[in-house]
Amino acid sequence: MDKVLLKDLKKQDRYTKFFKNWKEQEFQGEIDEQKLKEDLLALSNTIGMQEELLIACFDYRNLNLAFFAGNVEKLSGYPASMFRNKGMETSFAMIHPDDRPELFNFQKIVFEAFHSLTISERHTFQFSYTTRWVHRKTEEITWVTAKVRPYVIDSAGNFIMDLHIIIQLFTPPKQKGYDWNYSFTKDDGTKIFVSKNSPTDKEVNLTGKEREIVDLILQGKESKEISEILNISINTVGTHRKNILRKLGARNVGEMVKILASYDF
Repeated sequence: MDKVLLKDLKKQDRYTKFFKNWKEQEFQGEIDEQKLKEDLLALSNTIGMQEELLIACFDYRNLNLAFFAGNVEKLSGYPASMFRNKGMETSFAMIHPDDRPELFNFQKIVFEAFHSLTISERHTFQFSYTTRWVHRKTEEITWVTAKVRPYVIDSAGNFIMDLHIIIQLFTPPKQKGYDWNYSFTKDDGTKIFVSKNSPTDKEVNLTGKEREIVDLILQGKESKEISEILNISINTVGTHRKNILRKLGARNVGEMVKILASYDF
């Protein structure tokens, strides 16, 4: 059955056709493929691969999966051989059918946004997505979320490879479908965040105190702890949190953390 499925995937480009623009970038220069794979392997070892954590690296020159680590076979029901031989097709085959249209729409958004930036801004670009995988054999649905950044950008600013850090979610998110966002830092230092629910550029300008509070929020600190650490009243912390929510355009703390996690504050 695996050979039949692999043969079928090789016969068609059902999903990679949506990435035609990525493949047609005018790539420049050579890269040390072996060194890249060694670095990715070292990264996976450093992170300490857990059962619910995956690392994947797509190569846009040939629309293939250049590297992957983690128990993807258990989560997807597809054998590792299929990811090695037809990685991108296999990866999209396991996406929930209802999520695929938004996924393909998002890749167009990412491509256009990335190539509208200066080369230095492209190096700060990153995006996140949340989606559903459907197990090939059991049809069990698994929610995953991923944070992605360019892993290799050539001297002309072309997006050669990305790096996905994928985490299995054991509790389904409130968003019942494919969700996404991307962010980058402009040359003047302004941080920009764009999401599915807010598809226009959003500048984020936080004060020094707000940035301190952001750091503590991302560490999981509650308002009482923040007030004690910064030696300010809990009411002042509350005011700062409201201002941060307003500036980020977030409706609640969950959205705020999601946006903040997309930045390197």
